[in-house]
Amino acid sequence: MITINPCSAELPGALGETMPFLCDGTLITLQSAIGGSVLAIAIALPVGLMATSRHRGVRAVARVYMEFFRGTSVLVQLFWLFYAMPLLTGFQLDKIFAGALALGLNLGAYGSEVVRGAVRAVPRGQREAAVALNFSPFQRMRYVVLPQAFVEMVPPMNNLLIELLKATSLLSAITVADLAYEGRLLVNSGSDQLIVFALLLAIYFLLSYLITLLMRFVERRAARMVGRERPRRRAARAVEAAR
Repeated sequence: MITINPCSAELPGALGETMPFLCDGTLITLQSAIGGSVLAIAIALPVGLMATSRHRGVRAVARVYMEFFRGTSVLVQLFWLFYAMPLLTGFQLDKIFAGALALGLNLGAYGSEVVRGAVRAVPRGQREAAVALNFSPFQRMRYVVLPQAFVEMVPPMNNLLIELLKATSLLSAITVADLAYEGRLLVNSGSDQLIVFALLLAIYFLLSYLITLLMRFVERRAARMVGRERPRRRAARAVEAAR
């Protein structure tokens, strides 16, 4: 059985010259994207819930964070973390860590708005039913509101994670050797521009499609948990059960 390593330098022609470098850049891109995604999700949930709080001070803190990071450029935030903050604190962040931090803080602000909107979209009757069942505020949020809101969060979160992946190309501005940085080096070193840019497009598309497949799986599982299966699927299961 013949196996082909897509990152091998033994690939024919320009592929053998470019793919080893692009594969190295893809690994850095994945590290930055995963780190930024984990941070963005970890920020989005609590801040989004804070934005729905009945206490004005809690909502104000959440709103300040959301508006600041949504209203300023992620590239400026990246430069500030990597170049300006060491001048103030004397502490230099690792390049990849600084990149993931900037992406996580920025996309976390957008994700917080997604969480806030999804929680607000849960029908009022569901909350009232939980009150009638004598659920505590924590129980209402844990067992009634969040499971239903989570289903609504997944599609826009999918878009945000793809945007975060594409935003990793900005990390080349602080000389992080990500996919975009490696592509630029290859072009500057004389590699065929058409092939390099075509490969960059293909790799970014494949990574984005993998994110979409993963999030669709999560959405289906979440919908099933709250009884929101597609009508056709429910009908098919009913037919199978009747046999």
